[in-house]
Amino acid sequence: MKPVTIKKEDNQYVKTEIKKICFGVLVGTRNIFNSDLAKNGRSRLLSKLEEMGYAYKILPSSETPTGNIETYEDAIKCANFFKQHSDEIDGVIVSLPNFGDELGIVNTLNESKLNVPTLVHAIDDDNDKVDVKSRRDAFCGKISVCNNFYQYGIKFTDTTYHTCKIDHEVFQSDVERFAAICRVVRGLKNARIGAIGARPGAFQTMRSSEKLLQRAGITVIPVDMSEIFSAANSVKDNNEKLHQKIIAIKQYGSIPNFITEEKIKRQAKFGVAIEDWMEKNHIDAAGVQCWDSLQNNYGCASCLSMSMLGQELIPCACEVDVTGVLSMYALALATLTPSAILDWNNNFGDDRNMCVCTHCGNFPKDFIQNSIEISNLDILGTVLGSENCFGAIKGKVAAGDMTFFRISTDDPAGKIKTYMGEGFFTDDPYGMDGCIAVCKVDKLQKLMKYICKNGFEHHVAMVRGHTADILEEAVHNYLDWETYRHD
Repeated sequence: MKPVTIKKEDNQYVKTEIKKICFGVLVGTRNIFNSDLAKNGRSRLLSKLEEMGYAYKILPSSETPTGNIETYEDAIKCANFFKQHSDEIDGVIVSLPNFGDELGIVNTLNESKLNVPTLVHAIDDDNDKVDVKSRRDAFCGKISVCNNFYQYGIKFTDTTYHTCKIDHEVFQSDVERFAAICRVVRGLKNARIGAIGARPGAFQTMRSSEKLLQRAGITVIPVDMSEIFSAANSVKDNNEKLHQKIIAIKQYGSIPNFITEEKIKRQAKFGVAIEDWMEKNHIDAAGVQCWDSLQNNYGCASCLSMSMLGQELIPCACEVDVTGVLSMYALALATLTPSAILDWNNNFGDDRNMCVCTHCGNFPKDFIQNSIEISNLDILGTVLGSENCFGAIKGKVAAGDMTFFRISTDDPAGKIKTYMGEGFFTDDPYGMDGCIAVCKVDKLQKLMKYICKNGFEHHVAMVRGHTADILEEAVHNYLDWETYRHD
């Protein structure tokens, strides 16, 4: 992890380390159709991608007779070109401005062995342009391409409409959705997850299989909490990182007057120590031993540091919940907005489609979208001493759409499994301390039965907005993880 710069543009958080999506572009044609349609389609597609801010790699037009892909020879040239840029290509867009030669297309992907998501797009015909020189027949050609993909076992993503013009807003949404799918797949297949401290003994529910995760490309990097304490205690009072961290803490939320400067400084040193370790080890997200060694042996809470990292799209989960933070990371990749880890915690009166999700105080502040207080842990403070528990976020999540998601390793079955769905945060008041989210999910009782019956954890990752389609496509279609989509 490097120092992070966050920009908010149209409610999207742009993290400097999140690599710009690069598409491999494959435009097909067939010699019995007007090749000018394919040439024009190629030009318009590339212009659209540039307009949307995406990078792309496409075989130079001079390499084939029409500038697009038709024959087996064209396919080999394009496949070799894609191989040369395989480290850059996050997904492939296949576009059919006319019927397209399905063999040229399928052989390109089969020979290139990119193993990345693929979007299949075809361009609309116009009803007044179906003469011999103007007709596209891409409607039919797309079926042939998809049939070949099925035969070869090549996984792909479809567009919303079977055919769609390149300048249509629906196609633009399809490309944006596909980019998010590519981010999730790329991010999860190469994730480095920190495990900061030992799992609290009281939380067997947070057990997970590092070996199953490693098979999926996910590496878990542990560190003993004593190393973090030592690093924090070694931070000098005149350290510039410490100075900047103290300023950032005071700007992050409202701190009551009874909290001393010494408590703020101690919390800041812990934050510097965690961030230095994560940067050194190239960590994307981390599970943290949030209690009780930290409070007893160092004298602060971890929630504030976790919240501030989550605000920068570097998620952190409580109780060293490795698969929980992986779930948070997937949500952050899908939406480029902060995600949070919550407990499915309380019923909401007699409304069986509502519940309260909460945690001690770790939510990123823009996940909450309300004013926040930075104070002491409440419940843990009664046991561990409030003087050892500064660094908890307190606030209620604002109303709006939400998506929930959970990854879990099913060790006895030897598989990774997930569930996901969508619901809403509501404005209903609830008299509980900490971070509070009042949630509404249709058929909530059915979901709770599924969670209990299938051995899922009580932790769940959530993000603002509805994004379950992206997650389902990424983890089920491309990663081949068992998936339950709650409707």
